[in-house]
Amino acid sequence: MKIPAFLCLLSLLFMGCNQKRSSNSLDKTSRPNIVWLVAEDQSPQWFPMYGDSTMYLPHLQALANDGVVFDNAVAPVPVCAPARSALITGMYPTSLGTHNMRTYAPGRREGDRPYHGLDFPSYSPVVPDGVKMFPEYLRKQGYYTANGPKEDYNFEKTDAAWDESGKNRHWRKRKDGQPFFAVFNFAVCHESQIWKRGGDTLFIDPAKVPVPPYFPDTETMRHDLAVNYSNLKRLDDQIGEVIDDLKEDGLYENSIIFFYGDHGGPFPRHKRALYDTGVKVPLVIKFPKNAMAGARDARPISFIDYAPTVLSLAGIEPPKVMQGVAQFGEFESKKKPKYTFHSSDRFDEIYDRLRAVRSERYKYIKSYDTDISHALPVAYREQMPMMQELRKLHKTGKLSQKQDLWLSPVKPEEELYDLIEDPYELHNLAGNKELRDTLIAYRNLLKDWIRNTKDLGEYPEKELIDKWLVDEKQPQLAPLVMEEKNDSILLISKKSDATIVWKRPKDSVWNIYNRPLPPAAIPFQAKAERIGYSDSEVLEID
Repeated sequence: MKIPAFLCLLSLLFMGCNQKRSSNSLDKTSRPNIVWLVAEDQSPQWFPMYGDSTMYLPHLQALANDGVVFDNAVAPVPVCAPARSALITGMYPTSLGTHNMRTYAPGRREGDRPYHGLDFPSYSPVVPDGVKMFPEYLRKQGYYTANGPKEDYNFEKTDAAWDESGKNRHWRKRKDGQPFFAVFNFAVCHESQIWKRGGDTLFIDPAKVPVPPYFPDTETMRHDLAVNYSNLKRLDDQIGEVIDDLKEDGLYENSIIFFYGDHGGPFPRHKRALYDTGVKVPLVIKFPKNAMAGARDARPISFIDYAPTVLSLAGIEPPKVMQGVAQFGEFESKKKPKYTFHSSDRFDEIYDRLRAVRSERYKYIKSYDTDISHALPVAYREQMPMMQELRKLHKTGKLSQKQDLWLSPVKPEEELYDLIEDPYELHNLAGNKELRDTLIAYRNLLKDWIRNTKDLGEYPEKELIDKWLVDEKQPQLAPLVMEEKNDSILLISKKSDATIVWKRPKDSVWNIYNRPLPPAAIPFQAKAERIGYSDSEVLEID
């Protein structure tokens, strides 16, 4: 069943229904703790809460029993770095300029080329005015924010976002009674683990795994599928450790816990594909006191909705620049989206622009280069035994028509699928005369979205870089201006939407500047930062 809007129920759990509050009116002890458990590269079809009993996953099943399972949760992009840029900002990657895969990676030196054959440097897109990493808003309201071990936002992170980000992050490092937002990323089920763990112990007999109709039933396919199921058991064990910590600390019952995948599964035709195998993700949300436990929700919900929803659940009004909507909490949007939108551009070193619009019933896909196969020869993926086998069987003509569709050397300009009757999207209805009106309606929906969100995909990446960078380097923010007024120290940035951060010289964590500093703060260091810009010079006051 669909969940009715239950803002009042959640409000009762937090502070009381029908009592409108400002974003600053909750004290620290009344704000909920929020945890994200993020599985890399996984589709819903392999999890017990979505009907697959192949692998027993007790911790995730228990979480689903205590929470709400979402049947139409999707990623805007079927690959990690662009998808994470949406999660951390509440914005479409195509509006941010983060739509191409791995424009920036932590640890990469300025000027390094992102991939072999690309004649431009790694870079952070200069995002639209007002866009920030949303944990900054939580920190301003007293939250302890922890993330790790993965960042990978397709831009250089800002220091205002996290109190800590790394392998050993944990809410236990916060102050007593301080509310927290903690993100745990699990790489054990990542695409690379299919070949890296190919020789490890299997927890399921390959002969017993289900083979979807778009894959041939071969020994190699079954083995790689069994590796993924085994990795899900490893994932479940790791998630169980986090949940055990929450229970040990007496935090589980009243915490809000999200479990989701960062995009579709690790296999060919999953990751990097705009089919549901690539964009549909598992999503479970456990609310305080297990509200609505065991329910299912069919609403379309996209990654751009996660940031405003978390802020809303924390009693913070989402900034208007966010393109997503709060699905729950104090600032829950009364108007829920009926459609989700999806994009595909550069994957590693290969370009292929596609756009899609999806509802509960239909999906429309538009290809801008029909002479390129859906099965892009991405070097990273070609390491997978399953991918190598698919190439071999395609070349020798040993795949069925359904199995060969994705590997065709060309693709249609338009695709239309009935997701209810054809959940694997194997029957393109774009040429069906009876659905002509549907095709036109979805085509126009996509055109309107491209225009309204200022989709940057039509511009060559090199052209965008030349617009954003200065001599192949990020533009730098101007130095801070300091003024002394009424026994207080004011810090001012010439860039109106920049964030100012400060710290003591020996501290490692930057604080967010949101009010004048007292003279007692001296000595201190301060700087301005903004996504897409190099930080200003550090102001040092002794």
